[in-house]
Amino acid sequence: MGLETFYRDLMKVNSMDDTEQKAEASKALFEKLNHLELPEYFNWAEEIFEGIHVKERGSQPALKWINLDTDEKRECTYAEMAAEGNKFLNYVRSKGVKKDGIVYMMSPSVPETWFASLATIKGGMVSVPTATTMTVRELEYRFETYAPDAILADEVSTDVIDEALANVGAKPKIKIVLGKKSGWNSYSEVAQESTTAEAAKTKKDDIILCFFTSGTTGMAKRVAHTATSYPLGHLSTANVIGIRPGDVHNNLSQPGWAKWAWSCFFAPFNVGATTTGFYYASKLDIGKYLATVADFKVNVFCAPPTAWRAFMQLDLGKYKFDALRESVSAGEPLNPEIIQKWKKFTDTEIRDFYGQTESTAMIGNPPWFKGKIVAGSFGRPTFLYDVVILDDDGKEINKPDDVGHIAIRLDRWRAIGLFSQYIGNPEKMNEVFVGNYYYTGDRASFDEKGYWWFVGRADDVIKSSDYRVGPFEVESALIEHPAVAEAAVVGSPDPKRWQLVKGYVILAPGYEPSRELALELFQHSIKLLAKFKIPRIIEFVPEVPKTLSGKIRRIELREIEIEKKEGGRKGQHEYFYHEFPELKSS
Repeated sequence: MGLETFYRDLMKVNSMDDTEQKAEASKALFEKLNHLELPEYFNWAEEIFEGIHVKERGSQPALKWINLDTDEKRECTYAEMAAEGNKFLNYVRSKGVKKDGIVYMMSPSVPETWFASLATIKGGMVSVPTATTMTVRELEYRFETYAPDAILADEVSTDVIDEALANVGAKPKIKIVLGKKSGWNSYSEVAQESTTAEAAKTKKDDIILCFFTSGTTGMAKRVAHTATSYPLGHLSTANVIGIRPGDVHNNLSQPGWAKWAWSCFFAPFNVGATTTGFYYASKLDIGKYLATVADFKVNVFCAPPTAWRAFMQLDLGKYKFDALRESVSAGEPLNPEIIQKWKKFTDTEIRDFYGQTESTAMIGNPPWFKGKIVAGSFGRPTFLYDVVILDDDGKEINKPDDVGHIAIRLDRWRAIGLFSQYIGNPEKMNEVFVGNYYYTGDRASFDEKGYWWFVGRADDVIKSSDYRVGPFEVESALIEHPAVAEAAVVGSPDPKRWQLVKGYVILAPGYEPSRELALELFQHSIKLLAKFKIPRIIEFVPEVPKTLSGKIRRIELREIEIEKKEGGRKGQHEYFYHEFPELKSS
C-alpha cells in the first residue's frame, strides 16, 4: 500500500460530518497506519504535494499572504508554489548544496519561506528553522554545533548572522538574503532558475528537519525529524485540527518554530487546504489580525492561549466570522470564560490540543468532541500515539486523577510522528527513552470519563506563553555580568503567560541590590538572549537552596514562587521588568 493512500483517506475522513462515524473512521485509518511497514523511500514533496495536490488541484490557492503593515497581498496556487520551490532547489544546488546539506532558514512569514521549505524537503536537505529573534550568542552555538551549508534570511537578520559566522569560523556555500546585502546573494537571483527539478531519493529515516529546542540543562538540543516523521506524522495534526480539502487555514505562529511547521505547512498541505501567512514587522496589531482572519474567510483558526486572551479585550461583535468552522488552541488550558465568549460571537468552540517539537499532535479535542468538550481539559490521546501516564517508578497509572508523567508507549508500535533522535546527544536520548517508553517531560492526569488534564513540566524547563525556555541558557547569560556570582532561573506563575522567566541572583562581593543594578541586568539580558528568554523578574538573594552535592534545587524555588504568588507577597529585593519605563521598547 502506497503512503499516498493514507493522505487520500484522511481527506475523505476529515470531510465527513463531525459525528462518531468520523471518530471510528479516523481510528481505523490510524490503526492501519500504526502497523504499516513503511516503504524504504519517501519524498513528501514529490509524492504528496506534487503527486496529489499539484496534479489534482494545481489551480487552487496553496498560500494566501498579506503584509499587515502595508496591505500588500500575494496568492500562490499549488502549481505556482511547486514551481517556486523548484527554482529555489535548483539555485542552491547550483551553489554546491546537495542532499543532506544543512539549510538554515532565518526568514519571517513571507512566501519565500514556504517555497524554500518545500524545496529542502524535495531536495532531501536538512532544514533548520531559525527564529528571527536569535541573538549573536545563540547563533554562534548553532553554527558551531551544526555548521550551515546555506542560509536564507531577511535583511534585518544578516548582521547578527555574519557576526556569528565570523566568530565561529563557519563558511556556508551560499547566503541568500530577501532583499540586498553586501556579501549575500539576493533571492531575486532565484527567479532565473528552471521551474522543474528532480526530487532527491530520500529514505524514510533520512533527516529533513532539525529544530533547536530548550532543555533542562545545557544549551538547546537538536531535535531531528525524518522524511516520514513530520510529513506523515502530521496526519494526526490535520485530523485533530479538522482541516478539510479546500479550507482556508490560519495559524498564528511564526517561522522558526515547530508550530509553524505543524500548522502553517504540513497539516494544511497534507489535505489540500489553503494556508495563510500574515506578516508584520513589529508589534502585532491584534485587531487588524482578527479583522484579516474574517476578511480572508478563514475556516480553521489556530492560535496560542496568549493570543486568545488578547482577543478577548476586543469588541468581537464587530467582526464577521461567517466562514469560521474550527477554532483551535495549544499551549496551556484556557479559562472557561474565554471559550464561552468566543463561542458567543463565532458559534465555534475553542478546542485545545497538545504536542511537542519532538512529536505531532498527541492529545487533543478532535472535531467530533464538539458539544462534549470539558473546559480546561486538553482532550484525549490521538489515534497515532499510544499515550500513557507513568508514576515515578515507571509504572502505568490507571487510576483517575492520579498525576504522573506523560509518556508514549513504544512496544506495541512506535508512533510515526515521534522524532528520531537528539543529534549528537546520546545522554539526553537515554534520559527520555527509558524501557518501552518515551518521556515527554510533562505531567498530567485523566478523569473518570477519560479526559486528560495538563499539570505542568516534570523538569525545570519554563513554559512561557507559547515558548519553552531552558534555565541553563538564561543563567549562563546572567553569570556573564560581573556583578553576578551565581544565578538560578525558574518559572514564576503568571495568569497571562502561564509562567514568567525569573532569575534569582546572588551578587559578587562588592555589589549591593538596587534598582539600578536590576535595570543593568535586564539590559544585559536583552543583548544576549532572544526576547522570549529575557528574565521578567529578578530577585537578589544571599543564597538559593541546593542539594548536598551543590546542585540548585529549582523545584524548591518553584514552590517558593507558587506560595509567594498565592500570598500576594513580593521579595525585599525583587524587581519586575514591566516596572521599568526604560525597557518599554524591548
